Amino acid sequence: MSSASSAAVPHGERTVVAEPVWAWVLVFTGLPLLGAGAGWLVLAGAEWIADLPFLPFDFVFRALDGAPQPASTVVACMVGGFAGLLLAITGWEERLTVVVSQEGVTLRRGRSSRTVARGDVAGAFADGKQLVLLARDGGEAAREQSDLRPGALRDALAGRGYRWYPDGDPHAGEFARWVEGMPGLPPAAEPLLRARQRALEKNDRGELADLRRELARHGVVVRDEGKRQFTRSAPRPPGRAV
Repeated sequence: MSSASSAAVPHGERTVVAEPVWAWVLVFTGLPLLGAGAGWLVLAGAEWIADLPFLPFDFVFRALDGAPQPASTVVACMVGGFAGLLLAITGWEERLTVVVSQEGVTLRRGRSSRTVARGDVAGAFADGKQLVLLARDGGEAAREQSDLRPGALRDALAGRGYRWYPDGDPHAGEFARWVEGMPGLPPAAEPLLRARQRALEKNDRGELADLRRELARHGVVVRDEGKRQFTRSAPRPPGRAV
């Protein structure tokens, strides 16, 4: 979902940054309708699709072309609509909501939630589509994929007295691309980074997050650019922020 609609909304002692309900109403309405339309198009073009010379499983489309009407059209639209609904549910489960208070920053994704205590947060910044909370020891207290608008995150965090780095990561120049056998890393980091590279190739988000936390315990901060990993050691305390 586009981040343009997200906003920092005060709720008493908290400020909540989330995508608005109306946007999700559009998602849960639009995706099933688009899916139903796609199902209809596939059925309508089944004969043409089946005649494509490079297409495997062309017998499936020939069977669709010969299916009785109007039942086949209804089924195709229902299947497409259900697929669209599943996409909407997946997006809902993966959405990020950020709750900022004097006590800490709570990161909610679907039915899971974690809170980083205020005393553990040295500052925050947006790294592309990720929200990063810097830890007091120079590492990262959290790094979460986010479609929320950076300006809304800045308003929520800075408005509650947290440091916000407008130019991004103050330690950006300390990262180096990881390659096997590179010097300067703890011995335990090498197998973790190899395992994480495999998870990165498979886009296994759960494994990536688990291995990121394990690397942090060894004093290694990692970020990704495409299928490449970049690392740094937990450095000096963060410098000046705005």
